[in-house]
Amino acid sequence: MELKKIFTNKAALIFFTLICCFLWGSAFPFIKLGYRFSDIAGNDTDSQILYAGIRFTVAGLLTLMIGSVIAQKPLLINKSSSIKSAKLSVFQTVLQYTFFYIGLARSTGTKSSVITASNVFLSILIAALVFKTEKLTIRKIIGCIIGFSGVLLINMGGIEEGFRFTGEGFIFLSALSCGFSAGLIKKYSVNENATLLSGWQFVIGGVFMTFIGLVCGGRVNLTGVKSILILIYLSFVSAVAFSLWGTLLKYNPVSSVSVFGFMNPVFGVILSYVLLSEKNDIESWKVVFALLFVSCGIIIVNTSSGKKRKN
Repeated sequence: MELKKIFTNKAALIFFTLICCFLWGSAFPFIKLGYRFSDIAGNDTDSQILYAGIRFTVAGLLTLMIGSVIAQKPLLINKSSSIKSAKLSVFQTVLQYTFFYIGLARSTGTKSSVITASNVFLSILIAALVFKTEKLTIRKIIGCIIGFSGVLLINMGGIEEGFRFTGEGFIFLSALSCGFSAGLIKKYSVNENATLLSGWQFVIGGVFMTFIGLVCGGRVNLTGVKSILILIYLSFVSAVAFSLWGTLLKYNPVSSVSVFGFMNPVFGVILSYVLLSEKNDIESWKVVFALLFVSCGIIIVNTSSGKKRKN
């Protein structure tokens, strides 16, 4: 299958995963900017849920439109894919991003980046222990530890003391939900179109979150040009990144793809520093060594899974 050859190629895997990681990394500061330009306060949970719901509804529609053009036919949902999309939306959209949006508003982009990096460990552990789609090896564990060391290094000086369950705690629960969603995508995409699943789960989850946000009194001000452009960009991030990521998970082991997630906080910290002026002593040497550690971790994990690939 030609598509499988493309997405299992090592160079293509690196290229596509780095695109996803850059897009997701940019989401950290842009969500905070979105709150600012849409007049959403840090403690306004209802409006944050509404904002996320609107974003993912738009992202789902974009995903389905793009996927339909590529497939040259509409990506219509049937009974089987609707059930799978609904289950996937619980973890990938509703739980993951409800926790993420609320937690990010109560924490810094820097701390959120570090905690979010735990989803790499969680994705690999869940794939091995819960879904049993691959084996958990010492090499994978070592690769994850080395990669996470790079994440910690680039954040040194920006992780002040303090922990809030509705802040850092919610970010961790978001990472846990992300880990389960990766396992579900791997399982469901065996017999389903990954783009179809991604698009419809966004629509289902987005509409649900929009409804909850509105019922609870959430309000989003989208009258300014900046607020609209940021929302469109965040929707684009989700549509492109999750469609690519889901396709990569379909054709590769979870560990081989998820380990690239260590690049998310690297991009996130750099962009948070540039766009939000979050001071975190981000000297150039830290960036270099962080990238070195992350790269080593990625190579180690992919070496372990590259010998026996059954996908």
